[in-house]
Amino acid sequence: MGIEEHVRRLIEGALADLARDGALPSAALGATFSVDRPKRAELGDVATNAPLALQKLAQMPPRAVAELLAERLRGAEGVREVAVAGAGFLNVRVTPAVFHAVLGDVLAAGVAYGRAPAATGERILLEFVSANPTGPLLISHGRGAILGDAVGTLLEAVGHRVTREYYVNDFGNQVRLLGESVRAMLEGRPAPAGGYGADYVRELAAWLGANAKEAVADPDPMALARAAVTRMLDGVPGSTVLPGIKTTLASLGVRHDAWFSEESLHRWGRVSAALIELSQRGYLEEREGALFFKSESEGDDKDRVVRKSDGLYTYFASDIAYHADKIARGYDRLIDVLGADHHGYQARVRGALRALGSKDEKLEVLLYQLVNLLRDGKPYKMGKRLGNLITIEEVVDEIDEAARRVGAGADALRYFYLSRRSDTTIDLDLEVAKKTSLDNPVFYLQYGYARACSMLARADEVFHVGTAALRLTPALAARLDQDDELAIVATLGRFPALLAEAAALREPHRIVFYAQELSQAFQSYFTRRKDDPVLPQEKHTREPGWEARWDWDKTRARLLWIEAIRSAYGAALRLLGITALPRMVRLDDAGRDGAAKATEDDEEAGT
Repeated sequence: MGIEEHVRRLIEGALADLARDGALPSAALGATFSVDRPKRAELGDVATNAPLALQKLAQMPPRAVAELLAERLRGAEGVREVAVAGAGFLNVRVTPAVFHAVLGDVLAAGVAYGRAPAATGERILLEFVSANPTGPLLISHGRGAILGDAVGTLLEAVGHRVTREYYVNDFGNQVRLLGESVRAMLEGRPAPAGGYGADYVRELAAWLGANAKEAVADPDPMALARAAVTRMLDGVPGSTVLPGIKTTLASLGVRHDAWFSEESLHRWGRVSAALIELSQRGYLEEREGALFFKSESEGDDKDRVVRKSDGLYTYFASDIAYHADKIARGYDRLIDVLGADHHGYQARVRGALRALGSKDEKLEVLLYQLVNLLRDGKPYKMGKRLGNLITIEEVVDEIDEAARRVGAGADALRYFYLSRRSDTTIDLDLEVAKKTSLDNPVFYLQYGYARACSMLARADEVFHVGTAALRLTPALAARLDQDDELAIVATLGRFPALLAEAAALREPHRIVFYAQELSQAFQSYFTRRKDDPVLPQEKHTREPGWEARWDWDKTRARLLWIEAIRSAYGAALRLLGITALPRMVRLDDAGRDGAAKATEDDEEAGT
């Protein structure tokens, strides 16, 4: 339980006592109020607007309510000081024992800190990426992939059962054009109008010509198209131009549990069945040979075509059948992660679900904005593989070439994509993302965790005071009495509530901000520890009898404190899919291995 939650429960208890004694009406127990950190630390550990929130229900001036609450709270367990401020706020300070209880909770949970028990929430189908398999994934697809993956991880962390699904658009005109483009390439003809002629199609055609001869010989044009889609997903072995959508996603640390075929909806008759039901319910209307779904009556801006005048079904017809299938599979909630150009999608699909008699509130659409690629602050518009389009594979290759040498993989890209709200545009500067120094914000983030690991390893190896056999006792906890140490404990205590909020709002950037805050506080701590180091420095060990004079209990207490920080820090990084590195290697400008980052400047701080 965090500091804020502890104080909230005390306030709720005080309100119940006041209502029982007749000092406040019982209606006051239903008030909603906030308990947060004050803007200025000197005001207290937490601040609450409870008196202001209670004034109408209590039928009393907020200042009078504040005085009543303050009087009750001053005698509560763990409360050190209560001050009435302004028109009706309370600033509360708690005793160190409350902080120590939080520390004990973190240490007891370890790597599971902040997580809820598994399978205690909803069954959720999370669909994301679902890019047309007619070309490589672009940088905007990468944002959707990383966002969807992180949202899935957050939902799992708070107890939901999540299935990650990719909807493969392997039916319709664009897929047919891909097949025709491959055939034209094989026969030495130009690609058809609206077709595909980039280098990846050349490699695709060469592989299919040598390895899928039955599909090439099949007179059905869709046979070659389906074979082409399979290879777009799986890639051409050994190709750098066409590694495959699945390989690209794996390079981002993104996984899917299921790959659902649009073509299967037509093959199984799901599309026609959904349209028959809509027709029977009176939601379809034929106009000039085309069939329309009356989506305007269901909140859309206009009615939508589901079958064109030439008899071909639209993508929207498939979408109706697909979401009806999702509902039929028994999921409690459906979440679609889509680009911002799909802003009208939710209304029309929800309308279709309502028309089919399903619970449309089960559907939730999470939109993300575009990505602007920069180089040294200037727009970078030309891709090497698709001309004016830039693939995620190109960006991953360029960023990761340096990052892999320090063991960071795709972490830089995940950081930049997750450090902003999904509804804001991202400016991704390749030169910043490629840096292997603390100027790169993801490396600074990882450095804090690596530093904690380095300190604990050094304590165990050199001074034999590691945390493995240590337990937090009241006597050890009492040695943690510095304001900055307790402030970081308070930050640790906020993590479970923050995780729950980030999952509920589908906002991974909140975890990024938390990790940044913890990193900054933890590393700033050591700039103030030159006269009071956590571990003995070399100058201490040169003095005769230093071991007897050294305060080992304080050292043990601080090491347990660092272990708790490492647990919360690592939990935050893993939720983001960013590698929690126990050690980082510094590279000079030439890319040669240098000193371990995790020990940089640590000797001076006694760490």
